[in-house]
Amino acid sequence: MIIITGSVTTRPETHAEMVAISVAHSQRSRAEPGCVAHNVHVDCEDGARLVYLELWADAAAVKAHFAVPESGEFVRALTALAAAPPDMHLYTADEVPVAI
Repeated sequence: MIIITGSVTTRPETHAEMVAISVAHSQRSRAEPGCVAHNVHVDCEDGARLVYLELWADAAAVKAHFAVPESGEFVRALTALAAAPPDMHLYTADEVPVAI
């Protein structure tokens, strides 16, 4: 599994638009093959910060996601509206069963 985390800081005048395009991007991305989860959240400690969490089945799914034209358009739009450049990290992970 591939985990992608990211964040971006909004500006007061662009916050609502950034939330709207982020939600639309997450909804579109969840329909892509190999997408396990794709969500955006508002940071509870910094309301101007949007946090992204994505789970992908494998590296091929992530590569295909990044190749979708709408993904590039989203990043360009988000960057233009943001207070600072977005931050993104990719990780490989294996699920560890939890016995409760």
